Amino acid sequence: MSQISYKDAGVDIDAGNSFVENIKPLVKSTKIPGVLGGIGSFAGAFELPRGYDEPVMLAATDGVGTKLKLAIDSGVHNTVGIDLVAMCVNDLICNFGTPSFFLDYYATGKLEVEVATAVVSGIASGCIEAECALIGGETAEMPGMYGADDYDLAGFAVGVAEKSEMDRVALVREGDQLIALPSSGLHSNGFSLARKVLLEKMGMKFEDEVDGKSLIETLLTPTNIYVKTFKKLKNKIVALAHITGGGIVENLPRVLPEHLMAEVKESSIRTLPIFDLIGQHVAREEMFRAFNMGVGMILVVRPENVDAVLAKAEGSYHIGEIKKGERKAILV
Repeated sequence: MSQISYKDAGVDIDAGNSFVENIKPLVKSTKIPGVLGGIGSFAGAFELPRGYDEPVMLAATDGVGTKLKLAIDSGVHNTVGIDLVAMCVNDLICNFGTPSFFLDYYATGKLEVEVATAVVSGIASGCIEAECALIGGETAEMPGMYGADDYDLAGFAVGVAEKSEMDRVALVREGDQLIALPSSGLHSNGFSLARKVLLEKMGMKFEDEVDGKSLIETLLTPTNIYVKTFKKLKNKIVALAHITGGGIVENLPRVLPEHLMAEVKESSIRTLPIFDLIGQHVAREEMFRAFNMGVGMILVVRPENVDAVLAKAEGSYHIGEIKKGERKAILV
């Protein structure tokens, strides 16, 4: 009777081992003070940072959405890992948490070592930019669950905050000013709509030019990571809103108390060309609900700190103000 191996069933243990060897130097490149041990143990370890009176651990998890489909179809795999890190750490800083470490989950129908290594190289790059350590992860080869060329990603970021600094909503008050930090493009939201408009409705190809770059390069531009800006300006920031799915109108109210509203000057928003292109076939209101429209993060700051923030946050600009009213964000 013939014997069936795990490899015959579609799972290649040797490929998995080769992948681990490939990513060891990538993981090592992200090491920061606090990391205990190295890759290969059953769990990653990170020493709780000192200097906090009441340290609180914060955790955030996210994926990259259908942006992955574009990476898979184009064969460009070394940037979506940056997106994965960005989507998690940008959420952490909105609760005044400083990212400490990151873990990833990579699932695929067939483990292609070169592809998986490229993905993790992006994750490592993102961790370096976010000044956090990649301390572990999981790779799952699941034939029958995913197509042979498909893969999915999930990320998990953990950080630490001072308990007394976490409640930013209570600090927001009338007259506070809104400062936009520019996005690099779509970031990691709205890609199902973008793909339908650009590739199906408009029939565009990956190589078509958009504002001096190919369409695929424009779409796969990694999400900006705002951790360094947060650290630099922490003492001058009242609150932060990460502009992801739902756009400005749904994310900005998350940092507002019940009696205050955010008034955003639509004419001040520096919309990127890719949004103008998509907007030819999508209603303006829908655009602002599906996309960040060029704004990756909004800072709430006191009026007296506006000039200092604008001077130190690259590309930042003023877009609005906090006023009395029902808790919501409106475009005027």
